[in-house]
Amino acid sequence: WVLRKNPFISAHPARVLQNIVSKHSSQFRGNAQHDALEFLLWLLDRMHEDLGAASPAQRSRGPPQVGGPRRVLQPQGGHSGGRARSDDAPHPFPRSSLTCPHCLKQSNTFDPFLCISLPIPLRQTRALNVTLVLQCERWRFVRVGLAVPLLGTVADLREMVAREGRIPPEQVILAEVSPRGFLRSLSDAEALAAAGQAGPVYAFQPPPARRAGCPRSLPTSPAVPRPEGPRLLPSTARSSDCLHRAPGGRILLLLCNTAGTGPQLARFGPPLVLREERGISWEQLQQSILAQLRGVLRGEVQPQGTGALFRIRLAGGAAPCTYLSPQDPRPLCHPAIDRALQLSGAGGPPHVKLTVEWDMSTKERLFGSLQEEVVQDAESVRRQQQAHGQQHSCTLDECFQLYTKEEQV
Repeated sequence: WVLRKNPFISAHPARVLQNIVSKHSSQFRGNAQHDALEFLLWLLDRMHEDLGAASPAQRSRGPPQVGGPRRVLQPQGGHSGGRARSDDAPHPFPRSSLTCPHCLKQSNTFDPFLCISLPIPLRQTRALNVTLVLQCERWRFVRVGLAVPLLGTVADLREMVAREGRIPPEQVILAEVSPRGFLRSLSDAEALAAAGQAGPVYAFQPPPARRAGCPRSLPTSPAVPRPEGPRLLPSTARSSDCLHRAPGGRILLLLCNTAGTGPQLARFGPPLVLREERGISWEQLQQSILAQLRGVLRGEVQPQGTGALFRIRLAGGAAPCTYLSPQDPRPLCHPAIDRALQLSGAGGPPHVKLTVEWDMSTKERLFGSLQEEVVQDAESVRRQQQAHGQQHSCTLDECFQLYTKEEQV
């Protein structure tokens, strides 16, 4: 009020305030830097003393007598502690309760305070984009933005993706896909903090199971049960060595197409989701893959006499360099497929990730300059990026809730 209303003060208000403070406190004299909190505490203490001395009740009592009785304020609850003068107003006293988890004995302490250092709550979510591969012609590929919890698990992400895609959570297959192909599948027990760090996250919806009577269909479950570990055959075994195990089961296949070698290896075209019988031949598997790619092929591929147009490699498993042989009569019955099913991750349907490798000449002849799939961004992508790109804000009530939150020490 003095700085704003006094017409005789022509100096800068900050300089006037510095002169006033330096007259009453020598520690703030000069032009050196000082702690802002220390200055605030000193300023509040001086204002408290001046206002108390200027009150009518204080003036009516007159100056205190030397050696006379002094009234000491007791904290709430009858506990003694803290220093108080007769002209002081009561200070707040926070209670800290410490309870032993074994004997349940509780100890309370009271400490007077003039200010509190409140913690600021951190952001509890992060923006994560997930590409949905759905069994819908209109929304085949769509990228959605999600606010995933920092301390959550992949199971939480699976639930969120299921709500976005309007499909059951048990049908969602989560995997990281890089520009070079599949990386790994995500299991429900994994921490969500690492999801999407190595590559973009894709969520695949399996195709519906064929009814009995349709071509290449059997009345079995949508996916092959996980085989037991001790029954696994060595990786050098052929599919003919394990045909007696489960030749008629059906299996979920995740495929991506790549072209090139070494550093020039790149993924092209849309990722595919197939449900095939394990007993199909190489020719049948190749024709099934070509049928899924007919929308991006430049021309017709003759069904007979095509030979092996590509190589098929198991991806994201313990043996990433295992190739399926075109000479194998049952390539999907290879023991490496069983191991891949075991490593597919808990939470979604058991599946196998395969990489279809094309040489550049065949790729250019059949697909031209086709790049990765065209993905449409949903409105949630922009909304989540905008929300998480802004500076995080919180209310004072949230700071107090975090300050008084119970914790185990």
